[in-house]
Amino acid sequence: MLNGKIDFRSDTITQPDDGMRAAMAQAVVGDDVLGDDPTVQGLERHTAELLGKESAVFVPSGTMANQLAIRVHTRPGDAMLLDANAHIYFYEAGAPAALAGVHSKLLDGQRGQFTAEQVEAAIPPRDVHFPQPSLVCLENTHNRGGGSVWPLEQIQSVAETARSHNLALHLDGARLWNASTASGISERDYSAPFDTVSVCFSKGLGAPVGSVLAGSAEAIDQARYFRKQQGGAMRQVGILAAAARYALENNRSRLAGDHENCQALAKGLAKLPGFAVDEACAETNMVFFDTGKRDAADLAKRLDELGVCLLSTGPHTLRAVTNLTVSSEEIGQALDAFEQLT
Repeated sequence: MLNGKIDFRSDTITQPDDGMRAAMAQAVVGDDVLGDDPTVQGLERHTAELLGKESAVFVPSGTMANQLAIRVHTRPGDAMLLDANAHIYFYEAGAPAALAGVHSKLLDGQRGQFTAEQVEAAIPPRDVHFPQPSLVCLENTHNRGGGSVWPLEQIQSVAETARSHNLALHLDGARLWNASTASGISERDYSAPFDTVSVCFSKGLGAPVGSVLAGSAEAIDQARYFRKQQGGAMRQVGILAAAARYALENNRSRLAGDHENCQALAKGLAKLPGFAVDEACAETNMVFFDTGKRDAADLAKRLDELGVCLLSTGPHTLRAVTNLTVSSEEIGQALDAFEQLT
C-alpha cells in the first residue's frame, strides 16, 4: 500500500526502501560524462553480462534507451517494423520520426506478438517509391499486450527472417525481468537474437529511475554519442546507478510474487458480474479487463474513492499492474472494492 491506497496504476509508482536509500547514500561517484563514475561503470558491466552483450550504457529512461537504439540502427528515411501497439510507437511521443527521421511500419500482432510471415510480407520491393526497412523492434513483455511473454521460438523465427533481409533487431525489454521470471528463460537467452536490448530498473524492480541499453561495443559507442546529443549524459549519476544495482540484486527475485498477485486478481475479477477478464492473459504483472457498458474512467474514479487506484486504457477498459507496494492480502481488499461497484 502506498499513501494509504492500493495502487495498481503501474509498477513505476514504487519508492526506494531503506536499503535502496542507504545504497544510494553510500555510492562512490564520479563524473560519468568524463568516464570516471565507478558505480555507473559497474552497473553497465553487470547488466551487459546478464544480457550476454559486450557493452552497455546507463540512461535516464526506457524511452531514451529505445530511441538511441533506433538511431544506431537506422538512417533518416529508413523504415522500421514493429507491432501497432508497441510502446516505441504508442507511448514515445513520436520520437522515431522526430529524432531519427524513421518511418514506422506497423504489424498487427496478437497481443503484441507478430510472426516471421508478417515480417516477410511487410518488406517492400526495392523501388524508389518505398522506404526500405533497416530495423525490426520487439517488446517483451508487451505492455499493451497485457504483459504478454513472447515464446522464444517465435522470437528466433522472426529474427531468422529479419537476418535474411539484413535487418537489425532491437528488443524493448523494459520488463524483460518479468518475461524471464514467468517463462524460466534467462534474460541472456532472450537477448541473444538481438543487436541491442533495453532494460528498465524503475519498472517492476523498484528503482526510482534508469534504464540500460546493451549491445556491441561499437553500437554502444554510437549510443553514447547520441545520448550526449539528446541531453542524457549525466554527471555524478552513480547515486542512481546504485539504486538500479540494488534493485537488480534484491527485487528481481520477488517478481514471481507480483505475478501470483496478478493471477489472483484476475481470477477474482472473473467471478464478478459486469467485468470481462481472460484469466489466461494475466501472464505476468498486468491484467486488462473490460467494463462492459460502464464508463472505465468513471469506474476508476469511484474505485479511487474506495482506496484502489488504477488506470483506464480505453472507454471500457481498465488496467491493473501488481507491484512491490501491493501485498497478497491487499488483493482481497481490492476485490472487495470492486465488488461494491457491481
